[in-house]
Amino acid sequence: MTSPSETDAEHGVLESGRLYRLGRVCARRAWWVIGAWLLVAVLVMVGRAAFGGSYLDDFNLPGTQSQAGADLIAAHDPAVGANTGQVVFSVSSGSVADQRSVIESATTAIGKVPHVVSVSDPLAAATTSKDGTTAYATVHFDQNPLKLGKPTVDRIDAAVAPARAAGVQVDYGGPLGQAAKPDASEIAEVVGILAAIVILLVGFGSVYAAGLPILSAVTGVVTGLGILSLLAAATTFASVSPTLALMMGLGVGIDYALFLTTRHRQMLMDGHDPVEAAAHTVATSGRAVVTAAVTVMLAMFGLYASGLAFIGKLGLAAATTVGVGAVAAVTLVPALLGAAGRRIDRLHVRTPVAERSAGSGESGWHRYAERVGAHPWRFLISGLAVLAILIIPFFSMRLGHVDAGADPSGWTSRRAYDLIEKGFGIGANGPLTVVVDVPKGATADAATQLGQQVATAIAASDDVASVSPAQPSSDGSLLILSVVPKTGPQDAATLTLLDTLRAQTLPKALAGSQARGLVTGPVASQLDFRNKIADRLPLIVIVVIVLAFLLLLATFRSPVLALKAAVLNLVSIGAAYGVLVAVYQWGWGSSLLGVGEKVPIESYVPMMMFAIVFGLSMDYEVFLLSRIREGWLRHHDNHASIVEGLSATARVITCAALIMASVFFSFVANPSVVVKMIALGLGVSVIVDATVIRLLLVPASMYLLDRLNWWMPAWLDRWLPHLDPEGPPPETHVAAVPAGDA
Repeated sequence: MTSPSETDAEHGVLESGRLYRLGRVCARRAWWVIGAWLLVAVLVMVGRAAFGGSYLDDFNLPGTQSQAGADLIAAHDPAVGANTGQVVFSVSSGSVADQRSVIESATTAIGKVPHVVSVSDPLAAATTSKDGTTAYATVHFDQNPLKLGKPTVDRIDAAVAPARAAGVQVDYGGPLGQAAKPDASEIAEVVGILAAIVILLVGFGSVYAAGLPILSAVTGVVTGLGILSLLAAATTFASVSPTLALMMGLGVGIDYALFLTTRHRQMLMDGHDPVEAAAHTVATSGRAVVTAAVTVMLAMFGLYASGLAFIGKLGLAAATTVGVGAVAAVTLVPALLGAAGRRIDRLHVRTPVAERSAGSGESGWHRYAERVGAHPWRFLISGLAVLAILIIPFFSMRLGHVDAGADPSGWTSRRAYDLIEKGFGIGANGPLTVVVDVPKGATADAATQLGQQVATAIAASDDVASVSPAQPSSDGSLLILSVVPKTGPQDAATLTLLDTLRAQTLPKALAGSQARGLVTGPVASQLDFRNKIADRLPLIVIVVIVLAFLLLLATFRSPVLALKAAVLNLVSIGAAYGVLVAVYQWGWGSSLLGVGEKVPIESYVPMMMFAIVFGLSMDYEVFLLSRIREGWLRHHDNHASIVEGLSATARVITCAALIMASVFFSFVANPSVVVKMIALGLGVSVIVDATVIRLLLVPASMYLLDRLNWWMPAWLDRWLPHLDPEGPPPETHVAAVPAGDA
């Protein structure tokens, strides 16, 4: 039992800390702090409305064939290399030729839309289906249609309105179809918040204590999304960025506020003054929040190691709302707690529960912790067996790009995709562009002959449905051919064809000519992007693991605990990957999630998931281990420390995990398949981490390792900075356990 002198010493150390002073000021000046946060949120949202940027999937791939080919076309024939989209015309009876006048009028009107460079003739033989019911025009823009957005789509809608009135169905494909996608419904975040409220009410009983984390998290998310929008005005962020930032901000924001509120309520039950309780909470659990948030943000920034700004900025987007959420937790939460005073549990639906009541010797969690300690091998093996089963599908993971064929059937992009597939074959939805750089000084006849050689060689491939005649660029420096594969853009055979064209077909066809052949186009870019991601993923894994290991090592002063956390988190992520493969790639239950076909795993999802899951896993690791270490520093009893830490935090970690998983799972309702993947993967990983990892493997392994958990070489202890997650104990520096005594 802690003596009064020890308690006084501990309070004296805490009161000298910056977090303690911050928490005390926020609690004492509660309404000023709350007003300041509301003012900042309003100003940021006004700035977002006035100056906020847009989001689009636009990226460069330096050093790849697809980028080199695109650069050549842009330099020698800008009209051909312009950003394109498809306008697909179809009729249910007769033929499109019967509607020639209205279709030609529509294409003429499209050509007058701002930012449209040119429009091809949809009724040409090559772009009219054999049955005559479908035709498509290629529209060239002076910039990415995704960036032009809804205003351009609305103008094109007006241009084709007479054709639609005459009975012609008009749909949009390619980037234009993506730009025409309907705005995502906000039902996901509403469902996530409602689920969080229910879990908080059931778990802790108090209406105010349930609403406080929601209020703090929503304020932080609104502010963070506003800041992200302002950043998007200065640089390009991917279209999924705001959704990812919203998921992360809501999830961690609620969790952080929950951990603080739970600690504060326990101190109130123990008789502390509300202002002092809030200050002490920020000085102790607030440190864990800051440590956890820094860990998540480091993992997010580690994505810049991919060398791809597109991926790095996804990490920046998530880190923005995580950082703002952490700041809200250590400032707005103590202000809300201070404003509530002792009335925090006045409105309740059941007897309020806090740490001590959850962790007492009579509680189920205390008995569970003792049971794990009595049979650690049984719990360790059971947990590993569950993870092994979940990991199995991971070994057949196939990275790729999810195309418009997986979009909801009611979207124009999906209708255009299906019409093109029916009329021209599935490969027409993802043609490859071959660029031949003609040698300087070559005559027109020599260039023509070279183009024929290349077209003949490509047509001989078994996986090619058709190849267009080679067309010279406007300056005659290039030959450009369009290759239609027999397979779709997300089919593995298309990747094989791309590799074959680059490695064998083009080199053989151009041998001895000094000409260079490149394969480019949107599909080639996606496949090159996939290859870059696959090549960089090991580096991302190493960077994130090293950063997290060093942070945990400095925090908990134990190489064993830091290494164990890294290994267990890797296994947890592998299990989440396995579930993704089983659902989306194998199709197990994917129709229940609104995905009607088997799809590859989007190339950047595993990398994003790794950084996010690794960071979030460390959240629970920090909160659990900080409590166990707190007990170890008091009485140096490994078994008692684990029982004490697990029983005190199990309820709040379980509720926090259920809340975060509910937030993530709610985004499965988003129509984007990529968002569905991220949401399901993150939700599963949180559930696995909070149950199998945190309730089975961590305590069981710590019981088995015993005093080795706390071994720290003296030289390493002196070298590392001290990052105490729950504030320094009375004895700030505890002697490291010698290796021989472990």
